[in-house]
Amino acid sequence: MSVFRLTEAEREAALLPRLAELTERHRRDCPPYRRILAAIGASGPYERVADLPWLPVRLFKTHELRSVPEERVFRVLTSSGTTGQAPSRVYLDREAAAAQPRMLAATLRAVLGGRRLPMLIVDSRSVTRDPALSARGAGVLGMMNFGRDHTFALDEGGGLDGRAVEGFLARHGREPFLIFGFTFMAWLYLRELRLDLSHGVLIHSGGWKKLADQAVDNTAFRARLGEECGLTRIHDFYGMVEQIGTVFLEGPDGDGLYCPDFANVVIRDPETWEEAPPGVSGLIEVVSTLPTSYPGHVLLTEDLGVVHGVDDGVWPGKRFSVLGRLPRAETRGCSDTFGQVAA
Repeated sequence: MSVFRLTEAEREAALLPRLAELTERHRRDCPPYRRILAAIGASGPYERVADLPWLPVRLFKTHELRSVPEERVFRVLTSSGTTGQAPSRVYLDREAAAAQPRMLAATLRAVLGGRRLPMLIVDSRSVTRDPALSARGAGVLGMMNFGRDHTFALDEGGGLDGRAVEGFLARHGREPFLIFGFTFMAWLYLRELRLDLSHGVLIHSGGWKKLADQAVDNTAFRARLGEECGLTRIHDFYGMVEQIGTVFLEGPDGDGLYCPDFANVVIRDPETWEEAPPGVSGLIEVVSTLPTSYPGHVLLTEDLGVVHGVDDGVWPGKRFSVLGRLPRAETRGCSDTFGQVAA
């Protein structure tokens, strides 16, 4: 079933008790989180999702936050970052590690359908082999579950492998196929190919800072890829390693990002911390029921965003955009960190 079914009122009613339950579970099982809640006087009950206590996402760079014993940790994920930045560390037990790809699949099924498509990956296979798996490598590996005949557009050294792409298109270019790449890399390499990608469905993510520096916004991104590559089915998504498995997906019309039924966003006024109404920008808070092994279910990001509308788009719920990073916030998107290295 689709995970884009609930109206905003239905979503609020479904999420509030589950998120409140997770708050108490993490309070009980994660001592640092318990101390934070005690310090801010968060004790409930909570009348709205917006009333739940949030953690600044930066805490995952400086504190070990987990709600399972160390012996039950199945995987530790780290965020992407440039040299000198401390990465976020996210602790998953087997249950959480299994739920996240399952819910990611349910989210992407809305635009990819139910069968696995041939897949062109705008990256190098080498990013998936690093023992200290980065968010970029985890993103590629996670997305590979939705494709078949995986073909990497970059060689082991990070250069464009035109011959591999031409071979892929010879096999699959006349039927629907999946393209995945982080935003800056998709922009940089797909246009350089100068090949017909008109049957492709591009799923991309990872930050817009480098493209914004080049005066390329989402409208220009979509238009240029359409003109130069024939790509018309393009879907951005917003997500982060601290809520791995939860993505906010761009609708078919490119009219904004939508929340799956198990997640939502709250836009907060950076001065009052109250929820901002639609049309007013503020800090993005992301909520999700997936973080069960660590207290990442209610997180205040360092990204600015705005809700454009509620229950007024192709899917129900909030329709929003990410406007960029807070001034002086660390670069963190996989695309943006790649762009810094490339520069």
